[in-house]
Amino acid sequence: MQRAVLIMFLAMSLIPAGDSAGKLLTSSYATAPIFVAWSRFVVGALAVLPFVPRSAWALLRNWRIWLRAATLAAGITCIQTALRVEDVATVFAAFFIGPLISYALAVLFLREPVTLLRSVLVLVGFAGVLIVVRPGMETSAGVLWALAAGTCYGVFLTMSRWLGPLGTPMALTFTQLLISALLLLPFGLAQVPPMTGAIAALTITSALCSMLGNLLLLFAYKLAPATRIAPMVYFQLVAAVGLGWVIFGDLPDVWTWTGLIVILTAGLASTRLR
Repeated sequence: MQRAVLIMFLAMSLIPAGDSAGKLLTSSYATAPIFVAWSRFVVGALAVLPFVPRSAWALLRNWRIWLRAATLAAGITCIQTALRVEDVATVFAAFFIGPLISYALAVLFLREPVTLLRSVLVLVGFAGVLIVVRPGMETSAGVLWALAAGTCYGVFLTMSRWLGPLGTPMALTFTQLLISALLLLPFGLAQVPPMTGAIAALTITSALCSMLGNLLLLFAYKLAPATRIAPMVYFQLVAAVGLGWVIFGDLPDVWTWTGLIVILTAGLASTRLR
């Protein structure tokens, strides 16, 4: 379990780094969110192509692999749309509806073991999300996009565990990148920006950080059940707050800080349960 925690910590740090690069593209360089999402998949697929086992190509005949990739493509597009107008910490806090979705789906459909205390901690984490979102009070369009992204990501996490036995982490990573790139191809090509050096560098950084983070996520799922892994995605909060402050000068307000602390406390407590 300790090995899975270390892998998840690294993975969950890389993913916010990729999204921060994406936010720079959309907010500072007026790049369309759909292009950021599409280019992330294209660059990621090309980066892992030399290491892809032959077995990966056979996975493309499985409809479940396509559904998993479509869920990821939708989630990445939603979070890039959210980041265009909201700060990184708030987006990731709302995004953490994902672990609750993943936990519930893993119990209902994968029949994974569940304990009362772990269920309580997941619900406490969800309460933290509600503190940040404050439904009916100050909910913005960006937060709603982040909630949609989190829902997609929760489904993706559970499907990753469900489909894990079908192939190696590298094979599954390549298929999700390739299929997502194909699904978003017409939309991405329609929004290609003038390719300056800064835009190219940020595009590559966003793609590589996201690809490596999701690849490590799959390795972690090989080591532990989804009900144990799902709460660890809260590690993203630490990186999200830090990157938001260093890169954008954004610090959460009192309500967001409160929600972040509740989410992080519940998530870390969940990782200590056996």
